[in-house]
Amino acid sequence: MNKAFFINGGSGRVLCSMPALERYAEENKDFVIVAESWGELYLANKKLRDHVYFPMNKGLFEDKLRDCKIISPEPYRVNQYFNQKCNLIQAFDIEINELDKVRDTGEIKLDLSKEEQITGYNLVNEVRTTLQKDKIVVFQPFGQSSKKEGDFIYDTTGRSFEVSNVYQVIDELKKNYGVILMSEIEIPGWENQGIAHPKGIDLNKWLGVINAADYFLGCDSVGQHMAHAVGKPATVVIGSTYPENISYPDNKNFTIMDNGKEKRRYSPIRLTMDIFTDRNNEDLMVLKPDAVNNIVKSIKDKIGVSKTTNDSIGLKASDTKSLLKSKPKAFKPSASKKVCDDKSSGSYPKKSMVPFEKKSTGGTVKYSGFQKSKELKVDTRKPIDKLLDIEAKKV
Repeated sequence: MNKAFFINGGSGRVLCSMPALERYAEENKDFVIVAESWGELYLANKKLRDHVYFPMNKGLFEDKLRDCKIISPEPYRVNQYFNQKCNLIQAFDIEINELDKVRDTGEIKLDLSKEEQITGYNLVNEVRTTLQKDKIVVFQPFGQSSKKEGDFIYDTTGRSFEVSNVYQVIDELKKNYGVILMSEIEIPGWENQGIAHPKGIDLNKWLGVINAADYFLGCDSVGQHMAHAVGKPATVVIGSTYPENISYPDNKNFTIMDNGKEKRRYSPIRLTMDIFTDRNNEDLMVLKPDAVNNIVKSIKDKIGVSKTTNDSIGLKASDTKSLLKSKPKAFKPSASKKVCDDKSSGSYPKKSMVPFEKKSTGGTVKYSGFQKSKELKVDTRKPIDKLLDIEAKKV
């Protein structure tokens, strides 16, 4: 009987399921993948895309599922996983290929489309030009479990950076690098930080951005899996989760900074609801000043620092290292996708493939992509300290 694999959960899980499904495909030609979430990522996998269906596909049950054995792989319920003897890719391999032992970690093989590559290339080059830094770092500070309520951003699972540390990291990074913030959540005052924060970019295009950038910095979230897949050097800061489970300690291009080592407890996600463990782990991503310095040092050790001369800021395609497999000939950006036609703002490129939302405030022009840094006093206290201060003023 043919099998249908239902894959759900976060986008990182989807990427990590691919090596196991590819191995299954080596011996089984007829099978179905039902992508319950983030199915567009499978489109970047040449071997699997023809097997992928979405739950809303017309006739899926009658045409494909009725005669299949339904499998719902759950890597978090694999004994070797919750005992830190395998990572997420290997746990999927055990489930999908019915193994008793842990095999080597398979590669996440992705085939980026021309649009994804070109979008990433143009966006990164635009940031190089505007911020006058020839080395670009993509920074993903928040995981899927982060929440925003009013002005507060928090992650009760201890997987994401604290907002106060995000400001500190950005302040240090932008001295030597152009910074692209990868986040659906806006940090307060990001417009004045002198960084890029692209809007409306789907995950497949983020693959293109990370592919075109020089370095990735992130937490326990999808960005690190993308960096691993496209062979990008990365620094990954980990708090409540185990590097052996969710990251790639054996990847020589990765620097793992384990902020929760010897303090964390394993959170049995998708097994039990353990609120006591989550309370223990929720502050494990609070970084000390020396940790921020170590993050920056890890990047400098891998890629050095930017040069700010006009010859090295990406004004010409030939001046930067293109990560595209092939460049389109005589490519001209669409005139309808201009970032800026205001001649008074000479620091911004006049044309770009990547559209940025244009907003007018007080007679000036701001961009959802990035803008020049301004002097701004940022409250870097932890959310709980802000709340306590508010309560104290009420008394």
